[in-house]
Amino acid sequence: MKIGYILQLEGAAIFMGALVIYAQSGASWWLFGALILAPDLAMVGYGFGPKIGTFCYNLLHNYVLPAVFVVVGLYFAEILYIHIVIIWIAHIGMDRAIQYGLKYNTGFKDTHINRLN
Repeated sequence: MKIGYILQLEGAAIFMGALVIYAQSGASWWLFGALILAPDLAMVGYGFGPKIGTFCYNLLHNYVLPAVFVVVGLYFAEILYIHIVIIWIAHIGMDRAIQYGLKYNTGFKDTHINRLN
């Protein structure tokens, strides 16, 4: 099995897990719909060149920041904050499931999963 397929399955599992957790939390699906694509606003960074674009995109499309923010949300018992982080994690999983990975400086289509068509 190709590594790319494993990463896709992993992303799909994270996306589905985030959906289940979100549904069980009783959070607003309007909020989910409004924010599911919000991390893609990082693509605006590409307007300033590939290095800045890659940095901005990768900053919002890895699991490090969401992990930190969920801990902060749990510590302060901020449920809305936690709901937003779950949406963020769902977005990253969704991206991985459709082969949108972290970007290389060589161009938006060059990802850690494969080269996008």
